Amino acid sequence: MAIIVNLDVMMARRKMSLTELSERVGITMANLSILKKGKAKAIRFSTMEAICEILDCQPGDILEFVSDEESL
Repeated sequence: MAIIVNLDVMMARRKMSLTELSERVGITMANLSILKKGKAKAIRFSTMEAICEILDCQPGDILEFVSDEESL
């Protein structure tokens, strides 16, 4: 079972760079990169809210659940 982070997909759709998103959200590029790579252990709701507002999307557009059966 895994949570897939599709932040890079949403950034590409909005033609937004990691640098621009980090500046607009107010978090470091390093932390945003960790999230983008799916290495983050958690994300604050306030951060998710800011990302969704800036990218004009829903949390479900960024985070996706994939069960073990689907990943086979």
